[in-house]
Amino acid sequence: MSEIDDIKAKLNIVDLIREYIPVKAVGANFQALCPFHNEKTPSFVISPDKQIWHCFGCGRGGDIFSFIMEKEGLDFSEALHLLATKAGVELRQHASRDKSKLNRLLDIMKLAGKYYAHVLESQTGKSAQDYLLKRGLKAETITDWSLGYAPDKGDSLYNFLSQRPQIGPKYTAAEMEAAGLILKSSRTGGRSPYYDRFRGRIMFPIWDFNNNLVAFTARISPEKEKTEKTAKYINSPQTEIYDKSRVLFGLNKAKGAIREEDLVVVVEGQMDAISCHNHGIYNVVASSGTALTRAQIALLKRFTKNIALAFDMDAAGQQAVDRGIREVLAQEMNVKIITLNSGKDPDESLRQNPNEFKEAIKAAQPMLDYYFLKISTDLNLDKLDNKILVRNKMFAMIQLVPNKVEQGYWLKKISEELDFSESDIREEFVKYSTSLNYRGDNIQGEEIKNNEKAEPILSREEMLSELVLALVIKFPQFIPYLLDNLDIDRFYGERNVTFYKTLIIYYNKAALFSYEDIKDYLKNDDDLLKLLDRLLLLGEKEYYNHNVNEAREELIKISQELKRYYFQKKIKGIEKEIIILEKQDNFDKEKMGELMANLKNATEELKKLM
Repeated sequence: MSEIDDIKAKLNIVDLIREYIPVKAVGANFQALCPFHNEKTPSFVISPDKQIWHCFGCGRGGDIFSFIMEKEGLDFSEALHLLATKAGVELRQHASRDKSKLNRLLDIMKLAGKYYAHVLESQTGKSAQDYLLKRGLKAETITDWSLGYAPDKGDSLYNFLSQRPQIGPKYTAAEMEAAGLILKSSRTGGRSPYYDRFRGRIMFPIWDFNNNLVAFTARISPEKEKTEKTAKYINSPQTEIYDKSRVLFGLNKAKGAIREEDLVVVVEGQMDAISCHNHGIYNVVASSGTALTRAQIALLKRFTKNIALAFDMDAAGQQAVDRGIREVLAQEMNVKIITLNSGKDPDESLRQNPNEFKEAIKAAQPMLDYYFLKISTDLNLDKLDNKILVRNKMFAMIQLVPNKVEQGYWLKKISEELDFSESDIREEFVKYSTSLNYRGDNIQGEEIKNNEKAEPILSREEMLSELVLALVIKFPQFIPYLLDNLDIDRFYGERNVTFYKTLIIYYNKAALFSYEDIKDYLKNDDDLLKLLDRLLLLGEKEYYNHNVNEAREELIKISQELKRYYFQKKIKGIEKEIIILEKQDNFDKEKMGELMANLKNATEELKKLM
């Protein structure tokens, strides 16, 4: 048994989560109000049998490790040590060997940072240094942030590091590759087998919370920018020492000022953050071009609950603001939005007028003021459709506000602004909030892991598709019935369709269903594994008190309804084709006859289901 499995065996997931939130037994499982977002009705489900949890409101889920990482803002290694101590498990496998390996990677990165900084100060880096000075950075700022330059030569860093350290075992190519600094060459014939990842670029070191250099962002040099078509910025890859979803650029330098000001200003790019510090604004960090993640916000909450977002004014920057707003509110932070009056980003604004940007920070708008203005500015609010559009977008944001008094203020305000009855607005908001009990997972790889969005409300058809899968996972004896009676095209929602296809293949091979077996079958597909756990807990949540006969009746009922949706949709599609065909001067009569026959058949099938 691995140490991780040993820890899971010794710690009961219910007891662990109960240390943070009240939980209530519901059948064989437990439910609670989610600790990661604001809700009135419990949607957080824990399975003591499977040792997993999932929230059907915000979509988060996992095991004891993911819960602690979410709740405490820790990386996996930190969570592992915390839970090992709690479980009384000695981390023999992870102790000296892994620590030595990680320390060597950190040492390599530290030495690479010094190398790049040295090159920047040499003749090779003169044009890059001149560029930074022209951008308004002071010489001491360049030194303080250890900015550097990667020579435009294939293997200069590789050759340098291969000769280090001077005492002890030399750094290997495998270690440099693991640190994200070099790449393996596909070329042969006397050339070096490896080449530097960063070449001809200005280097921005990225430190973690503990002041370890863990990664780089690299900007193309001004000379190459004029002559070569290549990415303006490239970044270090994910490594054993760098998880970009858990690192905020500049936090190691800004944390003291954030505490003093009781405010953190979050900008988008590294140059924005450095420029702020260059102008004496020290409580600033950068999200490095993406929306804030849960782990990053948890880090910031150690120092303040007040956050001001100052992202670029282009479309990408504003999308990042919108995603960031949702996540910040979900973690009960007080959020304001900084609006730039000049310049496309904070760096440009500071270079044009430093005092103006400082005033913009002071004048930052409360999030809902900003959002209402943003979504309504270009709309004619005399039109009902536009009013409803604004109302629904505001509901999505107001729902995330934990303070009920503030919620009430904004419901009253939008009723006045949109000329709706306040009682009607409140009634519609209750309906909206209630509908959030059913949500869809929108898992999209690590960048979703890293750039989480508020989850979309499921359509009725998607909800039914999800429920029927959850039902047969809880009652697997009904899988043959489902496979025989519900075709794939009767399912809705891409993720549900993919899971059903996979379930068909798995079941036809195995001829039985076991949670552990299908989990092993899906081990190479993280998205489907997460969906499996979600469906398992959804089945426990919705059908915990159903007996076999009740489950069979529910399965037949849902299957019939999905079939009705299928034929209703098919009929609408055929009718649309007929209308289009009728508008043609000399339409194809044979085609029309075929459509009419299909319409008749679909209508008859629908009648059988009514």
